[in-house]
Amino acid sequence: MHLDLTDQVALVTGGAHRVGKAIALELARRGVNILIHYGGSAQAATETAREIKSLGVDAHTVQADLGDPAQIAKIFTALREHFGRLNILVNNAATFHKATLLETTLEEWQRALMVNLTAPFLCTQAAAALMRQNQPSGGSIVNICDHGSLRAWPEYAAHGVSKAGLWMLTQTSAASLGPDIRVNAVIPGAVLKPAEGGMTDEQWDKLGYDYTPVRRVGSAEDVARAVAYLVSEDYVNGHAITVDGGEHVWR
Repeated sequence: MHLDLTDQVALVTGGAHRVGKAIALELARRGVNILIHYGGSAQAATETAREIKSLGVDAHTVQADLGDPAQIAKIFTALREHFGRLNILVNNAATFHKATLLETTLEEWQRALMVNLTAPFLCTQAAAALMRQNQPSGGSIVNICDHGSLRAWPEYAAHGVSKAGLWMLTQTSAASLGPDIRVNAVIPGAVLKPAEGGMTDEQWDKLGYDYTPVRRVGSAEDVARAVAYLVSEDYVNGHAITVDGGEHVWR
């Protein structure tokens, strides 16, 4: 059954900019009120909240370092105080550090696992407690994974391991939280040029041409629409939608 999302409440971690912002705006266009979590992007979070409110729904922002387990409780305190309920959780925030297995320090390893895996685990636990108050409607959780969830990325060792864990968390949560809470994932490919690394637009476009059967890169909005589909369809559970132009079958 296709669900009407009007007046639901969503928490989007890392929702201030890039893919997180696109997800927040797409849900807002469908009538969802948004709690935007951000780490250090206060100005971007404020601007995103303004854009969301212009769509006729409510938005609120909350800052927290997902590398610190104690700060995650602050997100849900803000959620309860401002909205009093939760229907949708999107675990989008992530750290992306380039280092091989032998180059990775213990601190880098622990940071990647904390932000990319432990924080979504803690958010899932807290969200489930709130969602189960929505009887009989429950709620929906979407985790944003990446290709590191499915295959080894030697140059991003800690990141890949953490994202593989996030995909298993998705499946475990889907098996554990039914029937009232569904859990799915989106696995994006090349949808946004890296924030760091100095890649030109020409190099970015060539990447899409060389690595995908559709011969182009995607967009953050492609990911956002996949998230909206997953939270709207009540018989999809424990599934991952790969939004990569077919890269996973091409290379």
